[in-house]
Amino acid sequence: MTIVEAIAAARKIVIKIGSSTLAKPDGTINRAFMLDFASQCAAMSRAGRQLALVSSGAQVAGISTLHRWARKTDMNYRQALCAIGQVELMNEWSGAFRLCGLHTGQLLFTKEDFEDGKRALNMRNTLFTLIDEGVIPVINENDSVACDEIRIGDNDNLSALTAILWNADLLILFSDIDGIYTNNPKTDPAARLIETVESIAELREGITMGGVNGFGAGGVETKIEAAEKTCAYGIPVILANGANLAALDSLASGRLRGTLFLAGK
Repeated sequence: MTIVEAIAAARKIVIKIGSSTLAKPDGTINRAFMLDFASQCAAMSRAGRQLALVSSGAQVAGISTLHRWARKTDMNYRQALCAIGQVELMNEWSGAFRLCGLHTGQLLFTKEDFEDGKRALNMRNTLFTLIDEGVIPVINENDSVACDEIRIGDNDNLSALTAILWNADLLILFSDIDGIYTNNPKTDPAARLIETVESIAELREGITMGGVNGFGAGGVETKIEAAEKTCAYGIPVILANGANLAALDSLASGRLRGTLFLAGK
């Protein structure tokens, strides 16, 4: 199976957008990207696909609102930024999708929600109802209240849990990297993009892990963890660079390369 075939075969798709993809170089939110991405989602929706969006960026949106990025090590300050930024982030997504004739609904989760059977059922029912009504769910971790005990910690794994909860056909992780490489391509010119992963266990043995990016919480390891969770439930995963305009369309048409993790592997 190729990336093009995986997208063509999928009706229910979870798409995760990382903070680094949503952020401009100065750390503020990239509205042009959001407008372009919403239009691509709208085209997929009109073609009969159902979409759920897991969006990072609350902290980035908080920085954009306050125009400052102080007290970086103060957890209370970071959580306050997320509280401010989550409102702004949803306003931006709502406005972008409204221009395309679509409504959005916000869902904020913690790890505890997925682990409690009654809560998980309520989450699933709400997710199904929103999508059945033609609404795009915009999902994020509830960073303003989550502490270590109930934190998922990154939206790669949150998107995996969401895909499993919804029984999705495909998970797409958009980040600031092109996919999984054999080594860090920024420091190793011989590093090779791995376009298909058939065994995650073998992948771990054959690559060198990179670090965490500048704005997000996840690095290569969290993306592999997310793929491991999702593929175990029969859901393939695509990892690709979402920074370019028309990234979703380019993936679907084969113009954009990435890494495809095969389900059940």
